[in-house]
Amino acid sequence: MRGFGAKAYGKLSLETDVITAEPHRLVLMLFDGALLSIQRAKNFLAAKQIADKCQAIASAIEIVDSGLRASVDPSHDPEFAGRLVSLYQYVTMRLLQANLRNDVRAMEEAAKILGDLRGAWIQIGPAVRAVSVAPQQAGNVAAAPDRRVLNAYQV
Repeated sequence: MRGFGAKAYGKLSLETDVITAEPHRLVLMLFDGALLSIQRAKNFLAAKQIADKCQAIASAIEIVDSGLRASVDPSHDPEFAGRLVSLYQYVTMRLLQANLRNDVRAMEEAAKILGDLRGAWIQIGPAVRAVSVAPQQAGNVAAAPDRRVLNAYQV
């Protein structure tokens, strides 16, 4: 019974985080969820828990495809958004291959790409907060992040 309470609390905590999170934080949570699911899939594969590995990879694919890819907004910079969508489609393909072939390298490649994107997303965090706190200073080129990255997601 104790485990159930912890799971329920964890779910409630996550739901509260999602409801109260700013858009930048929501995208970061998607990256974290996908990376965690890939790590879990690797652990399940190592333990020969194939059904659990399949579920973990399915979760990662769902986050990448229905979360990250679906939130890309092409209205501001269609070329940049198209490249980002293509990258997410590639990650999805590698995860599908990893699932089909029990391929740890494919999982690691997907995690590397998502990790790199996550790192870039974290780097623009302070600039996003600065723009949202002081929009009148958004014209300051040194303080404003790359608009293509800021406008890439619609959350």
